[in-house]
Amino acid sequence: MTITATGFNLNGSGSVTKEPETLNKIPGNRAIWVGIFAEMTEFALFFLVYFIAKAHYPEQFNQGPQQLNTLAGTLNTFALISSSYFVAKALASIRMDDPEQSIKWLWRAVSCGCIYLVIKVWEYHWNVDQGIVTNTSKFYTMYYYMTFNHLLHVGWASGSLLWAIHQLKVGRYTKKNHIGLTAIACYWHMVDLAWVIIFPLLYVLR
Repeated sequence: MTITATGFNLNGSGSVTKEPETLNKIPGNRAIWVGIFAEMTEFALFFLVYFIAKAHYPEQFNQGPQQLNTLAGTLNTFALISSSYFVAKALASIRMDDPEQSIKWLWRAVSCGCIYLVIKVWEYHWNVDQGIVTNTSKFYTMYYYMTFNHLLHVGWASGSLLWAIHQLKVGRYTKKNHIGLTAIACYWHMVDLAWVIIFPLLYVLR
């Protein structure tokens, strides 16, 4: 089946009282994209500061990644990439008018978010045991600042998935109107994308 712009709405095909002009143009709504672009600007500034600091302290930034727990970073990358797949499947399910299946996929995504948070907290404890704290070097200052900020984003994004599950259960998100779920999915993918950039910068590149 070929999906055309006239026969497929990103956010559902029912009547929408707010911003109906966005139905066929962008996923979610304008408000979520203002938030996403704001968050992307924040992370872009982090990355800019990272490269400036690396230029001034090349030895610290070359040695820093060697002391980090690469396995923990890799597992978190796998967890977040998997979660994005689950969120995409949840959105596909509600578009096929299957809210129960959508809920199941979202619970899997939430589980991945929790796995990420548990691994990251364990990694912080492991770092401290190795003597790696915020003032150990300029690299580790950047590491903690970037990863803790991202951890907060994963935390409240996971909360938004729980909210979406509730909305599906009470019937507020349907095949005809799921603009909120689409917006949440877009935000979740943005958080995952940020990590896909953070991971090689902190754990891989020398």
